[in-house]
Amino acid sequence: MSGVRTNRDRLVAQILAGEVWPALADRHGFRVDADGTPFLLPGMGGVTLGAHPGDPATGYASDHLEPGLSVRAADPGANMALQFLSCVGNLVTVRSGPAAGAVGRVTGQHAYVLVDLPEDRLALVSSGDRVSVAATGQGLKLLDHPAVVAKNLDPALLDALPIATRADGRLEVGVAARVPAAAVGAGAGMVSEFANTDLMGAYAGQAEDLSLGLESLRLGDLVVLEDQDHRFGRGFRRGYLTVGVISTGHCRLFGHGPGPSTILSGPAEAFAIVDDADANLSRLGV
Repeated sequence: MSGVRTNRDRLVAQILAGEVWPALADRHGFRVDADGTPFLLPGMGGVTLGAHPGDPATGYASDHLEPGLSVRAADPGANMALQFLSCVGNLVTVRSGPAAGAVGRVTGQHAYVLVDLPEDRLALVSSGDRVSVAATGQGLKLLDHPAVVAKNLDPALLDALPIATRADGRLEVGVAARVPAAAVGAGAGMVSEFANTDLMGAYAGQAEDLSLGLESLRLGDLVVLEDQDHRFGRGFRRGYLTVGVISTGHCRLFGHGPGPSTILSGPAEAFAIVDDADANLSRLGV
């Protein structure tokens, strides 16, 4: 779609290194959900099979679902570079182990950089396997939309996403869901290049009074967060919108939930938001 003019010809790419981090737990094991029920479930880290863009984000027997590969670097500084510079859509290559040579894409950030691979390749990856990320996208500018800040977005992905410049000068963005500001939970107050924004109101299978109608979210969905300004952090601001990609899934902890990684943010009048059920990374060849 696109046709959006950018400065992509002035961006550079850096090849960043990371490894698949193991799933972690502590000796106490159990956590407690929003209804006060203790649970012990698969969570963050490692290699998580059976969940890809286009699949439901909720309903799994899982907590803080990180689909695909959970990648970080052992050195703290290198890990922050991996978090800050990896962008949704960046190409990732497995460099060691039986899946060496397999290519996937960054689908977002959480405690780790999250990477989707085809299921048969994913099943060959183990914790400790090395990967490289062709990181490009931070510094991307939309030349005809100076009020809109782009971040965490591979410029090549613009060509596949339902994003275009309208004749009236607004940035048209197709989204699969509209998210009220009341749904914003963990992640508020953090820099918007790190991790993602957990959405409350998507506690599938829990009390009805927790619902904000978001249980049908899918991994990879483009969503718009109302009254959210993520240009220089993450926070509530009336009259602003943020567009993100759902990168994480089911979570039972209160104040947490499926989370979008921010890709666009700016004043509401700069956008023309269009409902588009197909606005998902899976439907767009990603």
